[in-house]
Amino acid sequence: MASPKSVSIVLMLTIVTTMILMNMMIIEARTWCVVKSSAAGPQLQNALNYACANGADCKPIQPGGSCYNPNTLQGHASYAFDSYYVNKHQAPGSCSFGGLASIAVSDPSYGPCRYP
Repeated sequence: MASPKSVSIVLMLTIVTTMILMNMMIIEARTWCVVKSSAAGPQLQNALNYACANGADCKPIQPGGSCYNPNTLQGHASYAFDSYYVNKHQAPGSCSFGGLASIAVSDPSYGPCRYP
């Protein structure tokens, strides 16, 4: 039978290893900020304008840009929201846009359009 000290050491190593693995999984997890499917209209346009004016890289959603097509307000806003979110270091609250956006765990990139 193992001594109580040996059991304690094994238990402590197991806990530390588990914590390290969990931190690695959290660090490796990637999220994106995208428009909710119900978002539309002037509020969405205002939120897009806000994101582009406050740190989002909106060049790819300009005519000729890699994310211009499809040329839709929702598509452009999703890209801008994610760019803003990344620019703000994915800080809590940086993917709200008045309730028009949500966090996604699937990469929304498509074709030539690569989300940041």
